[in-house]
Amino acid sequence: MIPSLAFAAGAFAADPQPNFVVIYTDDQGYADLSCFGGKHVETPRIDEMAREGARLTSFYMGAPLCTPSRAALMTGCYPKRIDMAYGDDFSVLLAADRKGLHPDEITMAEMLKEAGYTTGMFGKWHLGDQPDFLPTRQGFDEFFGLPYSHDIHPSHPRQNHFQFPPLPLLEGEQVVEVGPDPDTLTKRLTERAVDFIGKHKDEPFFLYIPHPIPHAPLAVSEEFLKMAPEAVREQMAQEGPDIDYGLRRKLFSLAISEIDWSVGQVLDALKENGLDEKTVVIFSSDNGPAAGKAHPLSGRKGSTLEGGSRVPTVIRWPGKIPSGQSIDEILTAMDLFPTFAGLAGAKIPTDRVIDGKDVWPVLIGQAESPHEAFFYYRDNDLKAVRVGEWKYHLGLPQKQGSKATPVSALYNLAQDVGEKENVIADHPELVAGMKARAEKFERELIENSRPAAFVEAPRALELKSE
Repeated sequence: MIPSLAFAAGAFAADPQPNFVVIYTDDQGYADLSCFGGKHVETPRIDEMAREGARLTSFYMGAPLCTPSRAALMTGCYPKRIDMAYGDDFSVLLAADRKGLHPDEITMAEMLKEAGYTTGMFGKWHLGDQPDFLPTRQGFDEFFGLPYSHDIHPSHPRQNHFQFPPLPLLEGEQVVEVGPDPDTLTKRLTERAVDFIGKHKDEPFFLYIPHPIPHAPLAVSEEFLKMAPEAVREQMAQEGPDIDYGLRRKLFSLAISEIDWSVGQVLDALKENGLDEKTVVIFSSDNGPAAGKAHPLSGRKGSTLEGGSRVPTVIRWPGKIPSGQSIDEILTAMDLFPTFAGLAGAKIPTDRVIDGKDVWPVLIGQAESPHEAFFYYRDNDLKAVRVGEWKYHLGLPQKQGSKATPVSALYNLAQDVGEKENVIADHPELVAGMKARAEKFERELIENSRPAAFVEAPRALELKSE
């Protein structure tokens, strides 16, 4: 339950309360949708969703990596504000990690649950695998999925360094399988999501589907593997017990096709249950690509160039969000928390800083972005700031000979979205103002930060014997 706090009511309550579906993929780049220019993938159902809703072309994650990105989505806060910008001793949380999202944090699920919503999550969590940190302790009535990335398992390429335990699959707080077949995960998670929609069609619900794919190792079901070239199918048949990461990179376009199929299944379920016009659906990714593409953006997963945290995003609510839009205003995953609160008539905590903004007026074409600036973090380090069309890098790594040297840089994203031409020498006053803004925000964030939580003697999750 949400602790006793001061709350502010959302700015707008839809009548009746809409359902919310958040579909969140893993490591899918800006160009890894055909409606975002990708020629290497086919995503007809997501493209259809974009035609019926809006493409959000300047939509940012709170960080360019898994754990901090998900922390920002769930809480509406920059990850550093809640001490989730870095894991315990690695950039993301690992198996049997002693660190996790603090139980006192109020998640999107808790906020909506308090407003009368049923909440379900089917997919990857990655905000702590110890019992105190699991989704069921953070507002989700149902959870079926993985506690962290599906590469945190004994076949990891750096297993000799990490020594990961077998991958657990959870139902609620119980491990129900160890080492689940990765090729069936997208299908199984989709089936559970569709079942959830049918079971809760007569009450408001929040459905969160954070797919493990297309994070490596890539995986597809048998139905989609049949579409692969014969040579790839033959190689897959000989893979053996250890996952071949290199071979599986050839499955990328098929993995995206299966994600697109999954989105179609969810949209079809909403329509079949009479919920189409009662449901906000948003599709996005947790950060930039590892195996995919971010064109025309530069940078990939982990980078504070645009390709690291600007992700392909589509939102749809028939009859409410005007169809066929392409919205290039600065929007962030952190905005979903207050925006959903406003639409649901839910209460937003007032005893803490929430960085997200209610962007409903932007989505319906009645306002510009409420964000004066967006701040790019890598781990706990503030690396860049965007104000309008300008982006200032405090220290962008640039190769000089065999070494990478931090170089300050300024780009006009309206003219140079690929961040190729550094025009810092031409705008000293602009740079000074943006630098001062970044330093001021960093001071404010540190002064108004909250701790993560830690447990003593963490243990790997195991299948309980009968």
